[in-house]
Amino acid sequence: MQELSSLDSHWAWLAIGLFLAAAEMAVPGVFLIWLAGAAIITGILAWLVPLGLPLEIVIFGVLAIVAVFLGRRYLRDNPVAEADPKMNRRGARLVGEVAIVSQPIEAGSGKVHYGDSEWLAKGADAPAGARVRITGSDGAVLLVEPI
Repeated sequence: MQELSSLDSHWAWLAIGLFLAAAEMAVPGVFLIWLAGAAIITGILAWLVPLGLPLEIVIFGVLAIVAVFLGRRYLRDNPVAEADPKMNRRGARLVGEVAIVSQPIEAGSGKVHYGDSEWLAKGADAPAGARVRITGSDGAVLLVEPI
């Protein structure tokens, strides 16, 4: 088996970089992409300048550490905005909507009907059939107030 020469090592670094970038897309976590960038830059340097494998490993290590710290700082200063912050919080999406009391709210709890669903509700006492406004949610329980 032929030993990996410094002339061929750039292909290995580029392949590692592409593998890490693909892994970042498959399992997003915004970490592997920085390592992928370091590997690709190391591969380009190894292609342009004959460095030798030990020096390439050191360059990759330094670039990886710098890239991770710069990447974390960038993401801290420029947080990724969610497209829909209430996507998985259905109760929060209902704030401001009007529901109908389906089971009287007594002693602070009962049930309301909204759309095609019936929800547990907490709020001021209200008879069945009363209209209430949804003011928030506590897990799967809607917080309501009389209109």
